Amino acid sequence: MAGSSGGKGPGGAKRARIDIIPLIDVIFFLLATFVLFTLSLNTSGGLAVALPQTQSSEPRDPSGSVTLSIREDGTLGWDKEPITLDQFLIRLQAYKQTTQDPKILINGDQGALFQQVRYVVDEVRKAGISKVLVETRILPAK
Repeated sequence: MAGSSGGKGPGGAKRARIDIIPLIDVIFFLLATFVLFTLSLNTSGGLAVALPQTQSSEPRDPSGSVTLSIREDGTLGWDKEPITLDQFLIRLQAYKQTTQDPKILINGDQGALFQQVRYVVDEVRKAGISKVLVETRILPAK
């Protein structure tokens, strides 16, 4: 029986091993991909503006809403497209007529004049849209 080892190698019984290092690399890659994907989901639907900070910010739900951007220089945006005041009024009426439950998300720059914001909110309300949300970002903890 000297030539037959019965499945044993020179160092004894061979055991199956699972290398955990490549598995950890894959898990970290999936985690990083998930985090980056999640951050990209929360991007604003409007033009780039510096949002004002508040302590009472709540997560927004942009689904089914139109984002109206008001920049510091007074320009308006409908979702990600810059528009004129006339285009704003036309699109607002069309949106109200074609959408069953219209919702407006105002994405205003912190340096925008209050008069500009007041005008947009007033026109939205005159169009008969009562769901108006103002987007802010949460004030960082001290």
